[in-house]
Amino acid sequence: MSDERMLRKQRLAAAFRLFARFDFDEGVAGHITVRDPVFPDRFWVNPLGVYFGHMKASDLLLVDHTGAVLEGKRPLNRAAFAIHSRVHAARPDVISAAHAHSPAGKAWSSLGRLLDPLTQDACAFYEDHALFTNYSGVVNGLDEGAQIADCLGGRKAVILQNHGLLTVGASVDEAVWWFITMDRSCQAQLRAEAAGQPVKIPHEVARLTREQIGNPSVGWLSFQPLYERAVRAEPDLLE
Repeated sequence: MSDERMLRKQRLAAAFRLFARFDFDEGVAGHITVRDPVFPDRFWVNPLGVYFGHMKASDLLLVDHTGAVLEGKRPLNRAAFAIHSRVHAARPDVISAAHAHSPAGKAWSSLGRLLDPLTQDACAFYEDHALFTNYSGVVNGLDEGAQIADCLGGRKAVILQNHGLLTVGASVDEAVWWFITMDRSCQAQLRAEAAGQPVKIPHEVARLTREQIGNPSVGWLSFQPLYERAVRAEPDLLE
């Protein structure tokens, strides 16, 4: 289990490096978590104030269900705990959750709409994402975190209106891939609607496509080239 723990931490560190490359970092905003394999009621998360592009496995914090930092020396982002602790508690199947204030994601979130099935990639989220409309400032309380988890339900993603995106998965790989491709789908729809009247994929085709490309195995597999790229370019992330 110690090997599995290190593997999850290294995947998490790589995810932050990739988020930096995709310009998903915004000051101290944004967080990705992974459930600890030994103690399922604990999770690993990025510390407050560490640049995503410098993240190492050894930088990560281990946090319990009360918000106590059990491993790590840096401060905890309280918003990260408020959101992720409730998501992990509500969804035992979720190993990892990702949230950031990505440019396209937060732009799309301001529209207060779900994504339409405009492209093959967007179909991964067809009838499998939600819209959380109760924005009330920075999430500091567990009650709002619980509301977000409730809105997410059994889906893979939720659009946080006027805020950003949140995705989950059965691995770091899956959760992070859903975030990356969801942000790109937001960008694609913003551009398509700016250019004209996009044509939606019919319901039955969109649902079939979701089953083909929106399942956990495809989510995990799609992340592998990005992980290899990150480790080859910046092997210090594994430390």
